[in-house]
Amino acid sequence: MVELNKGKHQELHLMNRKLLEISGVLNVESFDSEEFLLQTELGHLTIRGQNLHIKNLNLEQGLVSIEGLVHTLSYLEPGSQSSGKGLLGKLFR
Repeated sequence: MVELNKGKHQELHLMNRKLLEISGVLNVESFDSEEFLLQTELGHLTIRGQNLHIKNLNLEQGLVSIEGLVHTLSYLEPGSQSSGKGLLGKLFR
């Protein structure tokens, strides 16, 4: 088995769909109460939900905590375009 992301590390902890803790975060690209776009060590990660907000942010350590009701977590494939709902979709219309 070949390890594709050698040396890169990320953990996601979702507690009761209401608190999401993420490590390996490089940057918060955009966010609002329904969608976050994060640049992580393993690619861009989109978090969608309701009443989302940042609880803790420490980019020096690569840690982000998000509170709210989480509906979906998805990684964007390199070179792909967003579904049109988020910031990237608005930019590339």
